[in-house]
Order: sequence, then structure tokens, then C-alpha cells
Amino acid sequence: MANIKSSKKDLKRSAAAHAVNQSVRTSLKTYIKKVRLAAAKGDEVEIAAALSSANKALDKAAQRGIIHKNQAARRKSRIALVAHAAKKPAA
Repeated sequence: MANIKSSKKDLKRSAAAHAVNQSVRTSLKTYIKKVRLAAAKGDEVEIAAALSSANKALDKAAQRGIIHKNQAARRKSRIALVAHAAKKPAA
């Protein structure tokens, strides 16, 4: 443990930020899971709503620096592919 008062404060601040960031990362996984589940059901309205909320959450996390912007773009691309494939009529 640090001896300097400002270092102690930094450790507390870092721990609090870490807890918030972990929570956001976990919620991102939930948003992505909702898109995949909606795609499995095939309900276009539900897919659109889930995709929209997931994209918004990913963009917000990237903007806040919780995840890298390229990681957000990659995740958005992958769920968009899943959603698009589910919307296509079966040939």
C-alpha cells in the first residue's frame, strides 16, 4: 500500500473506475447477446431494436475509452452480420 496521501487517493479512484468499467463491459456482452437471441428468433422489430441499443452502447463505451474504437467497430460489424443474415428470407 502506498504511503503518500495522494497515492492512496489514486488507488481508490482507480478501483472505483475499474468497477464501473467492468460493469460497462459486462453490459456490452448482454447487449450483444440480446441481438444474437433476437436474430435466432427472427423477429425483425426485435432485431432492429436490439441492434440499435447495442450499437449505441458500443459507441458510448468506445467514446469513454472503456474499449478501443476498433474493438467497438469490430463488434458492431459482427452483430450487424448476424442481424442481416437473420433478416434475409430463406432461399
